[in-house]
Parts: sequence; C-alpha cells; structure tokens
Amino acid sequence: MVCFSTLAPACVHAEGIGTEHLFGFMIGTDVGSVGEREFQSQTTGQFSKGGGKYRAINQEFELEFVPAKNFRIEVGSAFASHDINGIPGVEDRRQLAWQGVFLDLRYRFLDRVEAPFGLTLALETHADRIDETTAALARRYGTELRLALDRELIPNRVVAAFNLFYEPEWIHLLATGLAEQESTAGAAIAVMAQIRPGFLIGGEVRYLRKYDGIGLGEFAGQALFVGPTAYLQLSERTRLTAAWSVQAWGRAVGSTAALDLLNFERHQARLIFGVSF
Repeated sequence: MVCFSTLAPACVHAEGIGTEHLFGFMIGTDVGSVGEREFQSQTTGQFSKGGGKYRAINQEFELEFVPAKNFRIEVGSAFASHDINGIPGVEDRRQLAWQGVFLDLRYRFLDRVEAPFGLTLALETHADRIDETTAALARRYGTELRLALDRELIPNRVVAAFNLFYEPEWIHLLATGLAEQESTAGAAIAVMAQIRPGFLIGGEVRYLRKYDGIGLGEFAGQALFVGPTAYLQLSERTRLTAAWSVQAWGRAVGSTAALDLLNFERHQARLIFGVSF
C-alpha cells in the first residue's frame, strides 16, 4: 500500500481507466455503477503436467449486478472438460460434466479517483461435484479471499494492479471415501497500457504456493507464472479479455526439477467475454 501511495498525487479528478474486467487471472478494484447488470462467459484452460497428456477446460457462465454503491454480486455455474492420459497418480479420463456453482462478493473500500489507490476485498465461495484436477466425482467446497489494489501510473494510459489471495478447499472423493484439505496462497502483479481507447495490452506475473491442509502448515510446492494479457472494448456494451500464462519457474517438495508440474500446470489460458444489459 505504501508503494502504491508514493506513486500518486494527493488527489485525482479524472475517472481514467476502468479495471473491473481489465485483467485475466487477476482482479481490479472497480466494481461497476449502481444498477449495472452484466452477463459474462469465462473459459479457462490448463494444459500439460509431468509424465503424460493433460488438458482441463473450465467454462463459467456468470451474472453480475451492483445493488449498492461499491458492492458487486456475481453468481454463476460452471462446466468442466478433461482429457487426461498417462499422468502419474491420476486416473485416465476423457469427460465433459457439470462442475458446480459459485458466488462472488466484492466490496470496494477505496476508490482511486478519491484516494491514492483503489482497494477492494473479494470473497468467492464455490461448491463442485467433481475434482478440478483429476475430474473424479467428489464433493468439493472452497473459498477464495482476495485483496486487490490498483493505481493509474500514467492517467488514462498505464495502470498497475496488485493482488494477494488465499484459497482453502475441502474435498471428499466419492469413489474412495478419502477426505482431503488443501490450500493455495500467493501474490500477483500486472501492468496494462492503453494503446488506443478501449484497447489495452500488458502482462501479469503470479507467484503461487500450494499446501496440504488449510492452515498453510504443510508446504507442497510453488510456481511462478508469467504471461501477456489483452483487453478490447468491442462496443459500448461488449468486451473481451484474453490472457495466457506459462510456468517460468517452480519446485515441488522433494523434487529437483525446475518446474512444479505436480501441483500446477505448465500452461494456463483464459478468455472472457462480457455484455452489459
């Protein structure tokens, strides 16, 4: 917060770049205007794990609305497609299934138009019927807490964002009866530049840590993801965001490999289309 505040003047009068839907794997602090409603389609692909073929595609359909100032609600459902073959410790599968439902709540504490930087807290909770990684039938519950900060470094031209997040999950595999707990924590930073009105390009860097358990006590592995992001305002009511990340560095516990392909994928990609109504 101190670093962001030193980049800015005491007050800013221009509204500037909207960051609500600007990033791929991160979030901005903007939450929309009161009464605003949107439909969003988000497609996320995860590709390549050690030892075989791995492809997982998650398709989310979401409704977003802003019932009060600085407060946004998002509800949605997701489908998942998996193509897994030859991955050690994971059963071979090729399936398409309904995954589950989720609820995302966001509240903006600081508006960067009036404060040195924007500050938003997001809480997302989900309930799934299949395991995200293995595609096995399961009861899977999780919550993600995310703190977002952003600041226009150059008004109407360059914006930077920072995220901190923590996601505990509880998983009960139906086939084996095995109950598991795991969590992911990390930090991310992004910079986007407006090339022309409504078209921005930039990049995101994310550092992720995986734990066996929800208390951040049993460290399992870590990974650094780096990749480009692009945002395009297609029309007054429609938008498109595309992002791709590659694991540039990683290390699983007990491994000497330069990447952690046990807890994370080699490549991640995301495409987001939204329309307001």
